[in-house]
Amino acid sequence: MTYAHSEYLISPQELMQQLNDPSLRIYDTSVLLLAAEQGYTSEPGRDRYLEQHIPGAGFINLSEDWSDTRSPYNNTVPDIDALAEAIARDGIDNDSSVVLYSSSHIMWATRAWWLLCYAGHTNVKVLNGNFTAWLDAGYPVESGEKRYSPASFTPVEHSEMFVDTEQMVAAMESTVCTINALPPAVYAGTGDVYYGRRGHIPGSRSVYFSDLLQSEFFLPAEQLSQTLEAQGMLSAPRALIYCGGGIAATLDGFACLLVGQENVAVYDGSMSEWAANEELPLTVGEQP
Repeated sequence: MTYAHSEYLISPQELMQQLNDPSLRIYDTSVLLLAAEQGYTSEPGRDRYLEQHIPGAGFINLSEDWSDTRSPYNNTVPDIDALAEAIARDGIDNDSSVVLYSSSHIMWATRAWWLLCYAGHTNVKVLNGNFTAWLDAGYPVESGEKRYSPASFTPVEHSEMFVDTEQMVAAMESTVCTINALPPAVYAGTGDVYYGRRGHIPGSRSVYFSDLLQSEFFLPAEQLSQTLEAQGMLSAPRALIYCGGGIAATLDGFACLLVGQENVAVYDGSMSEWAANEELPLTVGEQP
């Protein structure tokens, strides 16, 4: 069994072969998560990028340049025009061939992928195995900063890729499959980490993002499909995914798209926004 959309991934070997293609745009998307009293805060992983990165790679500042920094929540998707301006400033036009990776967790690469696709870019790949696989293969790295020349990017908004709190409330009374991508203990409300209030959105099921990976590679297609469908994600008419702040959820969403579930969206505010509203219910425990 092969992925329905294998074009969404690129292997380190394939990237190495294309490294000198002048039309290619490669980006490190690293963000560092820092434990806070409730949940996490984040900061750009620029220092890691400057220390070493894939030759020619630029850096995307996801948590600042590609986020709405006026929002009370971290890493909130900006309005489409602001996002398009950020994409263009980083050197991506509508025809660019883009490869994304992270020297932190691969979920930051899937977040950048999600944002680019939301803005209408159609030629974006995630480095399977992430930067770790590149290093393990013994491929070259360089230090310092690389900037691509600013470009022009015209967005075509795919608003269906994100949902808001109102849509998540409506989903509780529908046949939509809602999924929590956080660790099982956070889902159950029994772990040390939580987002203001403990528990999960009623009716949602647990598909921990880490269970979709093996050494930062996505699981083989058949195994990935089985893992997702064990919670009904592939056979459902629509899958809505959330986490703490809309980052890990993009990894689950990317995995769904990879194996052919096209009707999938991310709740951008996720638990950070849901738990902040005392009127919204939460379920504690391992059951939906």
